[in-house]
Amino acid sequence: MHEMIELAWKDRDLLRDADVVNHIETVIEKLDRGEVRVATPPTSPDGDWVVNDWVKKAVIMYFPIRQMHTFEVGPLEFHDKMKLKHGYAQLGVRVVPHAIARYGAYLARGVIMMPSYVNIGAYVDSDTMVDTWATVGSCAQIGKGVHLSGGVGIGGVLEPVQAAPVIIEDGCFIGSRAIVVEGVRVGREAVLGANVVLTASTRIIDVTGPEPREVRGVVPPRSVVIPGTVPKRFPAGEYGVPCALIIGRRKESTDRKTSLNEALREHSVAV
Repeated sequence: MHEMIELAWKDRDLLRDADVVNHIETVIEKLDRGEVRVATPPTSPDGDWVVNDWVKKAVIMYFPIRQMHTFEVGPLEFHDKMKLKHGYAQLGVRVVPHAIARYGAYLARGVIMMPSYVNIGAYVDSDTMVDTWATVGSCAQIGKGVHLSGGVGIGGVLEPVQAAPVIIEDGCFIGSRAIVVEGVRVGREAVLGANVVLTASTRIIDVTGPEPREVRGVVPPRSVVIPGTVPKRFPAGEYGVPCALIIGRRKESTDRKTSLNEALREHSVAV
């Protein structure tokens, strides 16, 4: 399957071949069932995520082999190339009107979707809450027991195919209207306060010690993060530009729920 996808990626004329089309459709079906993933979690504590770029290639090539069609869901009408996900009762997933997940997105047992959106290629693991008007972009990887609060935007990363998707690891709490895009990874059980914006170039500054420590693209596990600003000089003068501040850590001594509540109270983090 992998080899056939790579061949078609190099020669798009092969998308007319029925066997190639079948291989691409099989990949999307396996994505829908969670049997393949765009990115594979580490298998050891010191390991890293592995991007399966051939799966992303299959998602990209799925679009040109599909035809536009009109379909109805009750009184609602859609006109698109993609089917909607279905069979939620069998999957053990709660879906509140008007939540929508596209076919090719995986939702594990115990996921709750308030009126929200999950795109093709995304992986949402068990017992995760996708709250009202939250969006999970194409190929994003969401861990177990995550809470995506109202209006959260998790960006999709399809191209370049070698780029890592946005990854939210197990047990994270993402506050209202937070945005995570451009392949940023949020480490397990981290807390992002309301309106935190993380892009690949956002400065993430740990201010818990005597000197600031800066990273980009990765929020360390169990960090408590709030939006901040840093001064930057422009030709017209000095202005504050957005950054993210790590102001504390969730405590190991308490369970996740207690730790989360304590972190929010202790650091006055808006959610």
